[in-house]
Amino acid sequence: MYGGVGFNGAVISGILLIVSILILFLLALNWSVRKSTGKVENATNCNIRFYDFAFDDIADSILKVKAKLINKHSAQFEGMLRDDDRSAFEKVESKLTPQGYGCILEECENGLVRLTIFRPKRIGAKDEMTPSIWVHGFLLFATIVTTTWAGAAHQGVNLVKEPDKVWMALLYSVPLMSILLAHELGHYFAAKRHGIKVTLPYFIPVPFALGTFGAFIKMRSIVRNRIALFDVAIAGPLAGLVLAIPALLLGLRHSSIVPFPEQSGGLDVGSSILIALLSKLSIGDSLELGSQVVLNPIAFSGWLGLLLTALNLLPIGQLDGGHIAHSIFGPVKAHYFSLASIVLLLILAFFVWPGLLFFAILVIFVAGTRDHPVLDDLSSISRGRKWMGYASFALLLTILMPIPHFLYSSLGLNCPYL
Repeated sequence: MYGGVGFNGAVISGILLIVSILILFLLALNWSVRKSTGKVENATNCNIRFYDFAFDDIADSILKVKAKLINKHSAQFEGMLRDDDRSAFEKVESKLTPQGYGCILEECENGLVRLTIFRPKRIGAKDEMTPSIWVHGFLLFATIVTTTWAGAAHQGVNLVKEPDKVWMALLYSVPLMSILLAHELGHYFAAKRHGIKVTLPYFIPVPFALGTFGAFIKMRSIVRNRIALFDVAIAGPLAGLVLAIPALLLGLRHSSIVPFPEQSGGLDVGSSILIALLSKLSIGDSLELGSQVVLNPIAFSGWLGLLLTALNLLPIGQLDGGHIAHSIFGPVKAHYFSLASIVLLLILAFFVWPGLLFFAILVIFVAGTRDHPVLDDLSSISRGRKWMGYASFALLLTILMPIPHFLYSSLGLNCPYL
């Protein structure tokens, strides 16, 4: 598969076991910390410095209040929503905005609804300073350089000694950077459409392996409702797929097909349902039972684009899939999806691809298991958006799941997992 490395199986198993225990410990720690910080105490323990006017009356207009917590920055009320009123957020917001306050209305794990009233200037105060465009430009340029260098290394080319062969490296670098840029710009323009403040993309250059760890944009304001959250989340994967799939199809036409036992580093197309279908569509009858495809640079960049899309679509924390799950199911259920998905990653790392273990660790520290709340977290999305979200999770499965055994002979593919 455009390069491969062999490892001792016992060593890998030992490392996987140790890291898995560490991940489970971090999950438990993450759960306990969030549970302890999310409690709402009785009013007798409240700090009244923030209590500028009749928050009780405002909360009581939409909630049957059972508990509250007030400190110097916010006031929280928990209770049952009166009459299941889905316009509750607008009612509260209309009363608070003229007074210079903002609010968040969200579900709680105990089945209640939480109203948080805050001073908007306090929220995101650390992010007021606009990053210099030179920072984004430098990271973009550096990532172009590192992915070009990586593309050359994959082909066994030393650009210092053979600069005239840079075109071979660009066959990998240009498609990959285009896919990553399309993904992030999809998020960027969707956020702008909904009035969300976001930064330009930050690219992450790496001077080895793939040449990059991807890119990200940073939200600098709170998302208003689940519709906006969904639209921003889904836009990135869709934009990336528009380039990743054609790159893979084009590259497959110029890739080499070899017998399975004779070539290490080839792609077993049966390891992914979508890869198998796209390979058969592009290569046709040349792809026979027991064969591997040695991807050319363009195909490899397209394959990476699909893999990164799949990993981003995992319903975990602040990944795109986590935002989508949050939009469809709400924050409480989305949190349980996050935990289940991390366990699934561990299983896949044990039995399919050890490289997923690194991503599982990265998810714990970067994406977490919970998404940030939106202002109106009781809002809902349209049926069309829900079906688009379900389709994105189906796409995730087709990319990560191996081809079923009963389809081997009909597709002429080899699946290494069964």
